[in-house]
Amino acid sequence: MQVLARQDYIVFLIYFLIVALYGWWVYRRKQSAATGVKDYFLAEGSLTWWAIGASLIASNISAEQFIGMSGSGFKMGLAIASYEWMSALTLIVVAVFFIPVYLKNKIYTMPQFLSRRYNDTVSMIMAVFWLLLYVVVNLTSILYLGALAINSISGINLHQCMLGLAFFAIVIALGGMKVIGYTDVIQVFFLMLGGLVTTYLALSLVAEQEGGSGVFQGFTMMTTKAGDHFHMIFDKDNPNYMDLPGLSVLLGGLWIANLNYWGCNQYITQRALGADLRTARNGILFAAFLKLLMPLIVVLPGIAAYVLYNQDVFQTQMMQGGEVNPDRAYPVLLNLLPTGLKGLSFAALTAAVVASLAGKINSIATIFTLDIYKKVMRPDATEKHMVWIGKLTVVAGMLIAVVIAPHLGIDKKGGFQYIQEYTGFVSPGIFAMFILGFFWKKTTANAALFATIGGFILSVCLKFLPLVVNLSFLAPLGFSKDVGGGVYEIPFLDRMAIVFLLCVGVMYIMSVRAHRRGEQPQGLEVDKRMFRPTPGFIAGSLIICGILVALYTVFW
Repeated sequence: MQVLARQDYIVFLIYFLIVALYGWWVYRRKQSAATGVKDYFLAEGSLTWWAIGASLIASNISAEQFIGMSGSGFKMGLAIASYEWMSALTLIVVAVFFIPVYLKNKIYTMPQFLSRRYNDTVSMIMAVFWLLLYVVVNLTSILYLGALAINSISGINLHQCMLGLAFFAIVIALGGMKVIGYTDVIQVFFLMLGGLVTTYLALSLVAEQEGGSGVFQGFTMMTTKAGDHFHMIFDKDNPNYMDLPGLSVLLGGLWIANLNYWGCNQYITQRALGADLRTARNGILFAAFLKLLMPLIVVLPGIAAYVLYNQDVFQTQMMQGGEVNPDRAYPVLLNLLPTGLKGLSFAALTAAVVASLAGKINSIATIFTLDIYKKVMRPDATEKHMVWIGKLTVVAGMLIAVVIAPHLGIDKKGGFQYIQEYTGFVSPGIFAMFILGFFWKKTTANAALFATIGGFILSVCLKFLPLVVNLSFLAPLGFSKDVGGGVYEIPFLDRMAIVFLLCVGVMYIMSVRAHRRGEQPQGLEVDKRMFRPTPGFIAGSLIICGILVALYTVFW
């Protein structure tokens, strides 16, 4: 393990001071003007489109992308970039169809949407669920994986890394959404700059190993030396088919995962809920453009590490427990960087982790304060008191994560696998509940409860169904694959799509029957005119779609 040099620590200290001082300036100048609930949790009317877009990306990109996605790039190649590139398309859909509904109905939290659309029972169940999910799964995984990555690069004790990240995130989060949103702009700058520098040097190193120079020669050599790593759509005989099952990344379950994450997730939507529709849409469009760049930062380095590994550059460093560990690709690459630039890349990784932690803990505080504390514990709480409770929740939530994170076995599952394993079981049902709640007024509260509970049960059943039922008959359709021992397992993304369709079908039947009995659910206010985007938004969306078509055509 290598440690950072003095110059690297100086670069990192400059980054820390810039973020901290700018956050303090934002807090003093903007936060002092208003300290109400909406101002603190949502930064109502304060965030610009570029701040919203940058904050979306800063909150989304963290250690699981830098480490986990680079590791997936090492293992399976460019195909993992579908998570990023399809997110760009998903963000356009969210901006056009989801955000207008939230803003038109003055929705500030996801449980509030469920209360307004269904009833308080559904809302409270999901508020508690999201709180547990965000603290036990998301917050802990971001904190622990981020600390692991920083530990492998700097040599700093793992627990010290966790405490340092937690402290940095708390300092930012206590300032509220305005401070988070505007400091995220700086975080994204360091994230992009440091990430691109790492990619540049990794590709240059590939070229140098073959007697060439420059990133373009490096990229060309990568496509030659690892041609199998530059296919976006896997055939069924590909060993990574179970992770990315062919056309499902374009037409199937990946849409469910992305739409639920970007459109029905407090952690993400909160950035746009305090803005007007035009600003929110422009911010989301800006985030979509940034999403197109992310594979350059988190996937290409992993492929470069794969090529360098095959060239015997760092065979030993990639080994863990006698086996190659793909998740070591990015930290190993960073340890090859020259002094100074290593500090910049270290700052980029830290920026990604801290921004995600601050955004996540702010969402936790928002849900607890507005949807649990205000409704159940202290209905008469003043706005000043609720802001204080929110700040207390920020500190308490982060401390809980620091205590329990080392005991969850997160590092044994891998970044993406840990998060997807738990969220993927509930995403189809939650998305079904939201999408029918948006656009079908007959959807009932009981149908929503089925989606929440029944969707989870269906996901678990389909997960273990192959152990008791031979699903080989689904193989010709591409919905199952022999994983050994005669067991035909359903790919994860296909399982999500199947559960979503089952949830929608059962919800439809339950709602129609309830309607015939005279039940009249409470719908949301929807005006077709609010779904009309501006010409500028349409032009930007067409450019993104054109780029995506070109990328998938070239790297099919």
